[in-house]
Amino acid sequence: MTIIIFLLIICGLVFLTGGSLGILRFPDFYSRLHPAGKLDTGGLVIILLAFALHTILPLTLTALITSLKILLIVVFVFITSPTAIHSIVDAGVRAGLVPWEKKEGYRK
Repeated sequence: MTIIIFLLIICGLVFLTGGSLGILRFPDFYSRLHPAGKLDTGGLVIILLAFALHTILPLTLTALITSLKILLIVVFVFITSPTAIHSIVDAGVRAGLVPWEKKEGYRK
């Protein structure tokens, strides 16, 4: 079980690292919000699931309640993070930010 928890934490960290690199690498506001919303939510959910598994190992009532609280945090994050990203994108649209477009002859 410890190996599964370790692998889940490593996978979550890979997701979070990918999201950070995407935020740094993408060209504009809108495309940077995509890794911020998707990968950060995914990484956090995976890491919190690993924490819930780690907490429930000595199966007691207290450990079960704590794991259920962590799972409620997972549900809360899974619902609120995409909603927050959508609100930020809406604020960008209302502020008049235009999406980045690839120019002719542009090479990177």
